[in-house]
Amino acid sequence: MLVIVGYSLGLMSATPTTERPSWVSTLRTPHPIAWMLIALMLIAVVAHLFTDTGYLIGNLDWFWWTAMLVGLAMSLWHDGLNRLRLAIEVIPKITVKLAMILAWAVFLLQFFNVITRYGNEYVERDILYGEVVSLAWQSFGLMFLVAVNAGVRNGVNPRIDFWWANFRNKTKAGLDFAMHTMLLLPFIAMSVSVLQTYTASALGQRYNGEWPAGWRVWNSWEQAVDAGGLAVGPIKAMMLVGFVLFGLQVLAEVIKTGFVLIGRDDYGDIVESDAPLRIE
Repeated sequence: MLVIVGYSLGLMSATPTTERPSWVSTLRTPHPIAWMLIALMLIAVVAHLFTDTGYLIGNLDWFWWTAMLVGLAMSLWHDGLNRLRLAIEVIPKITVKLAMILAWAVFLLQFFNVITRYGNEYVERDILYGEVVSLAWQSFGLMFLVAVNAGVRNGVNPRIDFWWANFRNKTKAGLDFAMHTMLLLPFIAMSVSVLQTYTASALGQRYNGEWPAGWRVWNSWEQAVDAGGLAVGPIKAMMLVGFVLFGLQVLAEVIKTGFVLIGRDDYGDIVESDAPLRIE
């Protein structure tokens, strides 16, 4: 009788394990982003209620709270979080192609500048166009601003590879997750906040917050200090775009490394690199 009861209990305990719905395991293992968001919300509440601070952490607007609550809910939905990561990583595939086009543009523009610079003495007049020189360096800067997310996606950041390569995948993921969430994301958030005012000023917004009237918007852009140079307002505004793209890709990396930490290697997108070891 005892043998029969024990066998029955064994079947009852084994059945839920094999037939447990996938959403149950998801709720039992939230993405590490959940703990980061909970800690951030607690810090924000304490800073708002018990300290007199002018920093953003103690004066978050409603959309920040909404974003954190949405992120907390998404951390329990692994499939949805992975889809968000895949959608973000479509952007670097586009920007890296744009960067390649800009690289050729920079080469052709600079080649033209070299020819005109040394051709001045033969025609006895200045045929070096300031607009072309300005366009060359602006294209060079834009190339890096739009492709910085591709650099993060492809893992070209400096590392001591002969030391890093010996780590387990979870150790690598833990280090990247910690550095991305504690260092990179706060830095990017601060940069985006600062660059909003910087961008608006470069595009012509006045100190009182008003924008110039009329449809000739290029007349209000910040102008170049050198003669014949193109307006620098648009390229300065692209700094904000570059940091937004940078932040989105870092978020995708946080999602991937978080999945590795909880054992979801299928969503972690682990890539074994066969590149030679290097020290940078």
